[in-house]
Amino acid sequence: MNNLIDIQSQIASLQKQADEIKAKDFQSTVQEILTKMQAFGITVKDLQAVKPGKSGKAGRGKAKVVVGKEPKAAKAPKKSTTPVAAKYRGPNGETWSGRGLTPRWLATLIAQGQAKEAFAINA
Repeated sequence: MNNLIDIQSQIASLQKQADEIKAKDFQSTVQEILTKMQAFGITVKDLQAVKPGKSGKAGRGKAKVVVGKEPKAAKAPKKSTTPVAAKYRGPNGETWSGRGLTPRWLATLIAQGQAKEAFAINA
């Protein structure tokens, strides 16, 4: 039993030492982070936008980081909106590019026993 008490005493002592080291190094760590944020142009908004992984834990820190004026965010490139040429035409003038889900008009015709190739547009 004496051994257990000694171990618990050591754990308490080590925890106190860890807390003291953490408190001592806190300000220098915050300053180091601020310096890196300024060097790379990272803002608080950038940090909040990043979702932590499985091992990361958000919102644990008590320090509030304030950095100078935030730069404008770069716009993401737009996706191409060029329409794709139709590859199939239905009996009522419906068209389908062949991409995505099969439209109902074509699915119905196929279910009735007609071949999809019969509606292909010859280019």
